[in-house]
Amino acid sequence: MGLSSLELTLLYLLVAVLGVAACRWAKLPPILGYLLAGVAMEPHTLGLALGQDAEGIRQLGEYGVVFLMFVIGLEFNLPKLRAMRRHVFGLGLAQVLCTLALVTCGSMALAWLVPTLWHMGWQTALVLAGAMAMSSTAIVVKMMADRLELESEHGQRVMGVLLLQDLAVVPLLVLIPALGSPPEQMLGSLAAAGVKAAVLIALLLWGGQHLMRSWLTIVARRRSQELFMLNLLLLTLGLAWLTQQAGLSLALGAFICGVLISETEFRVQVAAEIRPFHDVLLGLFFVTIGMLLDLRQVALQWPLVLLLLVVPVLFKLVLVSALARLLGASTGVALRTGLYLAQAGEFGFVMLTLSRREGLVAAELFHPILAAMVLSMLATPFIIMASNRIVLRLVASEWLQQSLQMTHIAVESINTSGHVLICGYGRSGQAMGRMLEQEGIATLALDLDPDRVHQARAAGQAVAYGDATKAPTLTAAGLARASAVVLTYLDTAVVLKTLATIRALAPHTPVIVRTQTDRDLERLRAAGATEVVPESQEGSLMLAGHALALVGVPMRRVIHIVQQYREQRYGLLRGYFHGADDVHEDELEAERLATLTVPPAAAGQRLAELLAASGALRVVRLRSRQGTPLPPQTDLVLEGGETLVLSGKAEALTRAEQALTR
Repeated sequence: MGLSSLELTLLYLLVAVLGVAACRWAKLPPILGYLLAGVAMEPHTLGLALGQDAEGIRQLGEYGVVFLMFVIGLEFNLPKLRAMRRHVFGLGLAQVLCTLALVTCGSMALAWLVPTLWHMGWQTALVLAGAMAMSSTAIVVKMMADRLELESEHGQRVMGVLLLQDLAVVPLLVLIPALGSPPEQMLGSLAAAGVKAAVLIALLLWGGQHLMRSWLTIVARRRSQELFMLNLLLLTLGLAWLTQQAGLSLALGAFICGVLISETEFRVQVAAEIRPFHDVLLGLFFVTIGMLLDLRQVALQWPLVLLLLVVPVLFKLVLVSALARLLGASTGVALRTGLYLAQAGEFGFVMLTLSRREGLVAAELFHPILAAMVLSMLATPFIIMASNRIVLRLVASEWLQQSLQMTHIAVESINTSGHVLICGYGRSGQAMGRMLEQEGIATLALDLDPDRVHQARAAGQAVAYGDATKAPTLTAAGLARASAVVLTYLDTAVVLKTLATIRALAPHTPVIVRTQTDRDLERLRAAGATEVVPESQEGSLMLAGHALALVGVPMRRVIHIVQQYREQRYGLLRGYFHGADDVHEDELEAERLATLTVPPAAAGQRLAELLAASGALRVVRLRSRQGTPLPPQTDLVLEGGETLVLSGKAEALTRAEQALTR
């Protein structure tokens, strides 16, 4: 029984939604959900597609590759390449070239030794080597971002290798159509493809940037979001069509389009506009990859599938780890880098399917290779999650190195008490550190960027390399002795994880969280944040303050208005320390702060009794006689000498002071 186009589309969407939801629930990348959905829809075995031809949706899925290449081109820029050049053109280039050379030679040798099992020419061997050189950018980057490892030593090496792999896809996509031509025409096809690619790229990059900027400026002046979006689609698909007409691939044109836009001031807006199309079509591409998998062939050839899964993963693990070690990484960092890059990648699928279309890969090899690549990607999240245990088990010195790292952090904090612990030492963290230092307040910062830590320590600042999401790091940093913790991370998932760790170790230490917007305000407060500071809120207050001052509102009134809005927004700012110049009549009814020292005569009095006798008051901060923070529990018995920071109206604060002096 056949399905209509609408029914088949609904079935595709239902299976994709269920697969992605399951992966989200299991905290796995959604790409795995799309792959599993494609396997479930595979028309030959599981039967969810009811035997219908999926060629139409496969062709649509190819546009996912087009938009993937466009986004990669959009994110490609020379400053980023220069900043990571040591890892990109060092480890990354070495990995791709060594994989191409070794796998091509190994495949040819295997084809000569076992021709019945592994029969192929050098063209097919080169294509398979290129596919094997790729790793999954989408899965690995998502996992590293969730684990707060993008700025770590192994994270920077992984990102450098992935960037070079993305760049290496471009010449490989140019070569594959030429490699599929007849032997007597191959040399001419390769030369023609190279000349066409060089001429087209030179023309587009030489005059294309100016033309792209001028055209997007004209479109943007129309102030129409629909028109801007339509032009993006036209440019992306138009350049992809142009490269296809030149005998090259669709993906190459999309990549060039992204590079051209990346050099204009419209890059950020374009990235936001194209993201929904990119995510949906890329997901559809992975669905079609899963649908290409013929499970009957896999079942018949399962020993070959297992061999093609284990050998490439181990080969890439050993190769990347060895190259990273030769280029100066420690054994633990090198092994982590290899574990993160051992799997197949989405561009490997692109090259494999394109090679099959060009007749370079036989059907009896296509399905086992595809199955092995899918299985390696499915295993990647579990390998990454177990990477730390694997490294600790295989590298004897790793435990010692981690212990030394904790010792370095402990040495930084051992003589400090009542310090502010800054988690994340980027621009915000550094600005806060300088302000606290000017006020004579001790700080200790934790960061995962080794270059940043090295430069800050050379400048004499108290910064240590460490992961603030881990309990041993926070303990070594003196969390129990800290007066406050500041989280400057913008990733909500990382902040929530860090808050959970802090609250488990120091439930009463104040924690201030920085965010871009107030979208996750309640979640962060519920997770234990004492205060949440959205940058957008502060930016709008500053804009409003400047606007009021420019239209003639007195500066004192401007400050008062901004302060009122802050009091409504921030709990810890509801109140202020009263000064001699606070003479407005409305200040008498405003909430303010007062610092009171408990005299020895008040020893034995309960904090709850003081609050009840004074009226509407709340305790903002409580310190012991030695200066350490105390939890402001209402059943606390005062011993004398404690410092109380109380918030309330003037009359209630006066009654509290009188109660203490009595």
